[in-house]
Amino acid sequence: MVDHTFLFTGAVKKIHQLIEEDTLGKLYYYDSTRVNLGLFQHDVNVIWDLAPHDLSIIDYLIKETPEAIVATGQTHLNGFEDVAFITLYFPNKIIAHISVNWLSPVKIRTTLIGGEKKMLVWNDLEVDEKIKIYDKGVRIANQEGLYDLLVSYRCGDMWAPQIEQGEALRHELSYFVKCIVDDELPSNDGAAGLRVVKMLQAASDSLNKRGTLVYL
Repeated sequence: MVDHTFLFTGAVKKIHQLIEEDTLGKLYYYDSTRVNLGLFQHDVNVIWDLAPHDLSIIDYLIKETPEAIVATGQTHLNGFEDVAFITLYFPNKIIAHISVNWLSPVKIRTTLIGGEKKMLVWNDLEVDEKIKIYDKGVRIANQEGLYDLLVSYRCGDMWAPQIEQGEALRHELSYFVKCIVDDELPSNDGAAGLRVVKMLQAASDSLNKRGTLVYL
């Protein structure tokens, strides 16, 4: 079992539930901003420091292996990339983007998830309403003429679902014990850890080649 603690937060568990229940519909994109000022690491770049959190969440929510990864970034202070951007291309036109940064003047932990039916905003720094679901969407109807695209916009209600409270690490440890007692295979098993490491390595390879597309 790999320590992907974010999978046991109330927010990620709720997002997983919403996807499983098809509340969001067909997924379009996952867009995350995970930035702050520091803390600078002396052995790894910002991708290996911050991106594992989002990559483990993406692996858990999307349940697909990315077909290709592109990463760009730059070093400014200590020889390791302190600003980086990762794009992952999944089957079925799902795209994911991660922005990680040690040089941001503010701390931001915000994720947007777009679906065909609903759209979701997860602000992990919010105390009460970490997740907000928007009944918004776009529909395009093709007509005979080249310029006869009919675009309709849906703008409905917004609501904030109740999030399970409690410390993520405590929930993770309870799940670990349950898997041992009941002889269950954890969702965050060694294979999940390997998939995340492969994505990190692909991002590093792309970064070293200044944004070359790396296929998995």
